[in-house]
Amino acid sequence: MKRHRNGNKQCFTKMGSKKKVHTFVRVKPTDDFAHEMIKYGNDSKSIDIHLKKDTRKGVVNNQQTDWSFKLDGVLHNASQDLVYETVAKDVVSQALDGYNGTIMCYGQTGAGKTYTMTGATENYRHRGILPRALQQVFRMIEERPTHAITVRISYLEIYNESLFDLLATLPYVGTSVTPMTIVENTQGIFIKGLSVHLTSQEEDAFSLLFEGETNRIIAAHTLNKNSSRSHCIFTIYLEAHSRTLSEEKYITSKINLVDLAGSERLGKSGSEGLVLKEATYINKSLSFLEQAIIALGDQKRDHIPFRQCKLTHALKDSLGGNCNMVLVTNIYGEAAQLEETLSSLRFASRMKLVTTEPAVNEKYDAERMVKNLEKELALLKQELAVHNSLCSRPVVTYDPMDEVQIAEINSQVRRYLEGTLEEIDIISLRQIQEVFNQFRVILSQQEQEVESTLRRKYTLIDKNDFATISAIHKAGIVDADGHLVGESDGQSFAFGIIPFSTKPGKKAKAKKIFKELSSSLKKEGGSSPLSLKDLDTVSTSKTQLVLPVKEVDVKDSASRERETSNIEPQVSSSPKEEPRPPRPSTPPPRSLAFEDFKNERGSEINRIFKENKAILNERKKRASETTQRINAVKREIDVTKEALNFQKSLREKQGEYENKGLMIIDEEEFLLILKLKDLKKQYRSKYQDLRDLRAEIQYCQRLVDQCRQRLLMEFDIWYNESFVIPEDMQAVMSLGSSIRPGMVPVNRVVSLVSSTGVGTDQQQHPSSWNLVPPPWQCRWILQPVVQAEPGTGYWQTSLWPLLTSRGGSSCPGGSSWGRR
Repeated sequence: MKRHRNGNKQCFTKMGSKKKVHTFVRVKPTDDFAHEMIKYGNDSKSIDIHLKKDTRKGVVNNQQTDWSFKLDGVLHNASQDLVYETVAKDVVSQALDGYNGTIMCYGQTGAGKTYTMTGATENYRHRGILPRALQQVFRMIEERPTHAITVRISYLEIYNESLFDLLATLPYVGTSVTPMTIVENTQGIFIKGLSVHLTSQEEDAFSLLFEGETNRIIAAHTLNKNSSRSHCIFTIYLEAHSRTLSEEKYITSKINLVDLAGSERLGKSGSEGLVLKEATYINKSLSFLEQAIIALGDQKRDHIPFRQCKLTHALKDSLGGNCNMVLVTNIYGEAAQLEETLSSLRFASRMKLVTTEPAVNEKYDAERMVKNLEKELALLKQELAVHNSLCSRPVVTYDPMDEVQIAEINSQVRRYLEGTLEEIDIISLRQIQEVFNQFRVILSQQEQEVESTLRRKYTLIDKNDFATISAIHKAGIVDADGHLVGESDGQSFAFGIIPFSTKPGKKAKAKKIFKELSSSLKKEGGSSPLSLKDLDTVSTSKTQLVLPVKEVDVKDSASRERETSNIEPQVSSSPKEEPRPPRPSTPPPRSLAFEDFKNERGSEINRIFKENKAILNERKKRASETTQRINAVKREIDVTKEALNFQKSLREKQGEYENKGLMIIDEEEFLLILKLKDLKKQYRSKYQDLRDLRAEIQYCQRLVDQCRQRLLMEFDIWYNESFVIPEDMQAVMSLGSSIRPGMVPVNRVVSLVSSTGVGTDQQQHPSSWNLVPPPWQCRWILQPVVQAEPGTGYWQTSLWPLLTSRGGSSCPGGSSWGRR
């Protein structure tokens, strides 16, 4: 087992047994098949090649004429279904169990690699390995409801030794200035700058595949009119979490589907210009790939040349890593292409010598690991509590202290400091820590009280502020020694002597202010009179100086606060009950009662339900119309692409013209290119509209379900109150009594009535009524107030509790959203 670290996540790889790479050969169907030169074994796992000797080289000729290749399977005249069942089905199924997989198509240009991997879009049965793998992945996800599986997709193109993202043309993918690079770390190989897209539905994955296929680079030559000029790697990333088990472990895997560009001989293909340059890069990268395969097959080689080209470096994990590797070699069955067929078969035989170690990729989620450790800690606390009880130890709580326990410790510490408590009982280490913490809290509070008391009695003045000091001296607040004038002399009743050196008018004005302040204090409930020093403070307030004020008697104010706190306002409210209609002797059928309820008491909820249902049907209709428009645009794209390819082939036959290195095309081909670009833009726009509509449909469906459930719940409450619960018991459960409706289930109310003898007429109800109480303990009513959500077309109907819950506390309110 190998262990890796990736940030907060730990990754473990269980090493499996070594296995060979599976190799298959698929022969392209042809009318001119060389039966004398190509023969298959009876087990369909071998292929023999026979060449006639060249008589021009003389009688003595050591030319080899026979070759035999042993493979895992030969697919001749095989359908796309058979190819997928033989090659890819097991690899995809094992990927959902945590094993990486790679399927690669190799061969000569025009031998059918892209058809094997992608297939044809004209016929559904001709789809290739890639769309079938996506379909199998999502079907297996549906068959595993116990796991939450996430699917992500990326599409990489290697063109002329440069990396390109085929999904970068999507509108929500930002343009990157820096080129993409291949990065290697402990987790393996990944492409920096390659966009990875989350897909939750099969159609989203096919949309990404279609977007990437339209961006691939193709060209035409003698052997193939739609030749791929680049290597493409379509990767499916899987991540599976268990829903039933609370384990922090989860598995990850990826499936690489590789469509290699075909090797070609320039003498046969007749490539020129840009196509010749592309062929040079293709043959060069395939040559480096074959060198890496030869090195992997040699057990004595220590160094594997993966970094010679971008293709081998990107496929380093797949070629010699911990994955299930499958190679499909596409060959011609014609005698004219026999040399290239031999070359492809030699590559397949070398690939068969390569060994891999498929392994399950396991990772550990740190967040879920913390939750599991918390559960284990709770179990250990319970076991420790059981052990303490068996040993006759006092009850000790190991959980963090709540507010009530902290307040009790604070009270004990205060009584200990006051001397009313001799000692504090210590039963746990957590309590000791909290006691010291409360000592610190009380000390801090006392310091703040002392500081606030000093600030009320004295004013802090900076010694360097000479202007303020001189103003205080002129006002007569302090004497020459810096003492306050009018301070208590220790013998009087804290009135002191305040010199009124001002004019008589100012003194009379000060007395008037003193009387106003005293009357205001009496109105506020204060009983301590203002001192003369306070009067001096008021009289000198025009100097804008903060002057000292005497404290009020603290003990008297505290006693008055306690007296006022003991006086509680007695509010008696007796709600008037609305007159009820006379109750029938026998409850009506629930169906008829439900219709009456929707017309009367439940009319508001029923209206909301109908409006939401109408909105839901309208959204579904729009989604269906949008889907039809998308299909129409897709068909028009296919027609435009065929016309554009026809124009290209016609231009190549008539001769191409260049001006300063730029290709010259006619007006018709240019208009087709613009039309194709506009159609792609329309396709993306309409598909985004379809996704938005589906999100709205899901949301509206949830609103309809909520309204339906609320309507049924309200009907049950109304039916029980109107016809099931006896009137005597409803009088007992009135709002003014200690018992509230909803505190006792309906079946319990009926049983209490029958046992106490109250409401004997209710005992005659048949048992077939099936009086099942509603699953809630609160009664809700729908208020007629409708509140609009800002910035949207949705509206909210508030639900507020009418009755109380089991403990007497109010039930929480709720709300439901709709759209107008």
